[in-house]
Amino acid sequence: MRRLAVPIPVIVGAVAIVALLAYGVGSREPDTGIETALASGERPAAPQVTLPTLDGGGESSLGDYRGEVVVLNYWASWCEPCREESPLLERFHQRIEPRGGTVVGVDVNDVTADAQEFIREFDLTYPMLRDADGETQAAFGVVAYPETIVLDRRGRIAALRRGPVDERFLRDEVLPLLDEEPAA
Repeated sequence: MRRLAVPIPVIVGAVAIVALLAYGVGSREPDTGIETALASGERPAAPQVTLPTLDGGGESSLGDYRGEVVVLNYWASWCEPCREESPLLERFHQRIEPRGGTVVGVDVNDVTADAQEFIREFDLTYPMLRDADGETQAAFGVVAYPETIVLDRRGRIAALRRGPVDERFLRDEVLPLLDEEPAA
């Protein structure tokens, strides 16, 4: 019987490649900490993020919306499901704005001109922020588009939708928050 001799550096290299691949696959999985907290009835505090406005007119922080119910929607102009849900988000924004709610869009990994054309195409009027390189995604565990995080008036995460929202999600998860007392 002949014994196959494999040099140790080849074995170490193969193990390193497998470990790197496993890390790459695992790092694209969503952070389930938010889902776990929500499933147990908790509302974790939203990360404090500040981003430039998409129109280039300054910056905005999630703290700027404290006291409002926020539907924070991560999107990109090249994302087909984002295109499908945008008219619904605009209608919903118009519905909740008089009651102290707002939709806030976060355009990610996109060309600014394409994002601005998207906004014009769908006649979107809600505030738009720009996360050009996706740096705030990790704070919410965002890994794909669209993803929507709902914040209560105290700035706590009250709901999360990975994938496009629908009327039922918005009605069931957002409307009850509008009846809660504003933050003190």
